[in-house]
Amino acid sequence: MRITDVVVNRFSMGPLENPFHNSNSRSLFSEKGFAFIEVHTDEGVTGIAPTYASQVMRPSNIARLKPLIVGEDPMNSSRLWSKMYPAPDVGAIGAIDNALWDLRGKILGQPVYRLLGGVRDRVPVYASGGYYHEGKTLDHLAKEYAGFVAAGYLAVKLKVGGLPLREDVARVATVRDAIGADIGLAVDANRAWDLPQATKFVRAVEEFDLAWVEEPLAVADFVGAAQLRQRIDIPVAGGEGGQGRWEFRDLIDQGAIDIVQPDCENCGGLTEWMRIAAYASARYLKVSPHGTHLTAAHAVAATDNATTVEGLEELFPWRREVIEHWPVVNGELCLPQTPGLGIILDEAAMARGTKF
Repeated sequence: MRITDVVVNRFSMGPLENPFHNSNSRSLFSEKGFAFIEVHTDEGVTGIAPTYASQVMRPSNIARLKPLIVGEDPMNSSRLWSKMYPAPDVGAIGAIDNALWDLRGKILGQPVYRLLGGVRDRVPVYASGGYYHEGKTLDHLAKEYAGFVAAGYLAVKLKVGGLPLREDVARVATVRDAIGADIGLAVDANRAWDLPQATKFVRAVEEFDLAWVEEPLAVADFVGAAQLRQRIDIPVAGGEGGQGRWEFRDLIDQGAIDIVQPDCENCGGLTEWMRIAAYASARYLKVSPHGTHLTAAHAVAATDNATTVEGLEELFPWRREVIEHWPVVNGELCLPQTPGLGIILDEAAMARGTKF
């Protein structure tokens, strides 16, 4: 079997009625969108994986890589990764790499997590939410998080850093009250603060028993993150934008992190994610991937030092119209036993949208 083509696709189900953003107001979610990448073979088997819209909007990233793997045996994971690296955007390698893992699973008739290591078939999952949008009140926030608990989640994450400190502290207090004392709660600042601001915020919310504070500082501020870790008792998490094992080596070795969060696409795909997780394990650190469960759940299920996966289905409910739902039972995400990543697309639903 040989690779014959690499294709990227983007679908839109229309604009969001109420656009939302994280602490950075420029990171605006304004449409019901979904993008994925396909790797085709000469025997008619196709691997697919979700990808960020940026890979679709910058098709030159994929175009540079495609000639390097067309004609190759898709089973040679390390060889293909090495052929594609280096690239201007390691995330483009990651997008292709994930589709290749889906392809391998389909060829061998196995779920990807079993090919990667197969530690378990259910993984703890937390619901991400608390994004900012115009007119959102504390009452809205409380209802949002009560809904997560009602949906079966035993842990949640809240966006912070988008409002003045006092207002964000009130948001944390509201969520803790809405979910109760037994539900895990983490916060994500999306690099909103400097060291003094981050220190002040964390000290103000210590009473709410946070699992971690995610990306409190600028990505490259390893020194500041190490200092923050020394000042606070709440674990510091981050790394979602990191590309390649070498960036994570520096992040870890400089003492900037407690919980390592490589994104399964940004870091270079599942092949590189497993290498990063192994390096973190050698430093006695836990990993918790950023991003869609469609790839991240396989990574967590295959890794003994991985803790939990990020659940985005409540945030992007329209994706259930397109992708078959994976159930959450007692706070755990149940991985499908179908070959590959287990992504089953509803072609009729996709036909109702717009393809770009």
